[in-house]
Amino acid sequence: MTFSAADHAAMARALQLAARGLDTTSPNPRVGCVIVRDGTTVGEGWHARAGEAHAEVHALRQAGAAARGATAYVTLEPCSHFGRTPPCADALIEAGVARVIAAMEDPNPLVAGRGLARLRASGIAAAHGLLAEAAQELNIGFVSRMTRGRPWVRLKVAGTLDGKSALDNGVSQWITGPAARRDGHRWRARACAILTGIGTVREDDPQLGVRDVPCERQPLRILVDARLEVSPQARILQGEPILIATGSTDQARIDMLRAAGHEIVFVPNAAGKVDLGALLRLLGERGINELHVEAGFKLNGSLLREGCVDELLIYLAPMLVGDAAQGLFNLPALTRLEGATRLDIRDLRRIGPDLRLIARPLAQG
Repeated sequence: MTFSAADHAAMARALQLAARGLDTTSPNPRVGCVIVRDGTTVGEGWHARAGEAHAEVHALRQAGAAARGATAYVTLEPCSHFGRTPPCADALIEAGVARVIAAMEDPNPLVAGRGLARLRASGIAAAHGLLAEAAQELNIGFVSRMTRGRPWVRLKVAGTLDGKSALDNGVSQWITGPAARRDGHRWRARACAILTGIGTVREDDPQLGVRDVPCERQPLRILVDARLEVSPQARILQGEPILIATGSTDQARIDMLRAAGHEIVFVPNAAGKVDLGALLRLLGERGINELHVEAGFKLNGSLLREGCVDELLIYLAPMLVGDAAQGLFNLPALTRLEGATRLDIRDLRRIGPDLRLIARPLAQG
């Protein structure tokens, strides 16, 4: 189907609306809807929280009788199954819309084309593919979970222009400026969960919450602690309970942490450390769409080596600290450049005095 300039404008608006749920829809996808009749927008809506009305329902309520004969632009294929709410495909049919354009098909196997098929069977002209790439990027974690069974992993690092994350004595606060740190908290806020390692907890004692930007839903905090070495006084154990991934069977430590309300998951690899791939699959089963990682160079390296990183969020400060300082990733030494991890830079911009790069590892071979 050929889409007009008006179609593009309406879908762009629907994507803007969907982004209003960026920090709140987890584990559901972010969805926006615009209803247009005779060239005039008669209804708009977006999905705000799981369990609440979907975008189409909000837009139809606003449109009222004007929805009959109109075109509905939806950033994700309308659902066709009963979940916490009734099927949106049925709501569109009952409202009498004449045309439905979805940016992309729903990757959820419970939908996967069935919503559009139901609309067509009811005589509604239904199509998809308009601004599909933008829609997929908006819900990249949801797509990852539905198609791969694991969350989209975004690894955030902050370093100097010579690629160092901390001085040789461990001092790292603060390499980047306030604007970059605030931007980092925006990325924390959109994630379903934030993960760190025991090394970072020992060195920096982070609380790992969202502080510098408005956030009505704090992400789940996850600690990778193979030997359950976390101190009971660690700041990460304060506030809401956390999830701790371990390879340890120290029952006394497990009982102590569970008594404090924390959840322990046993995911050991052959070496007795944490099986990171297994942990990601477990998080996918729990509805985690986007996983934001802020860890030390050892865990960063392990995640990269094991193919667990989908995206790098890199902040670089305009300073040089010398070769003896700690690097960003603990990766094995190379003798050939063919073994390097190649990246696709997706975005590069200045945040205050610092630089921010968003890059994705390229497939090897």
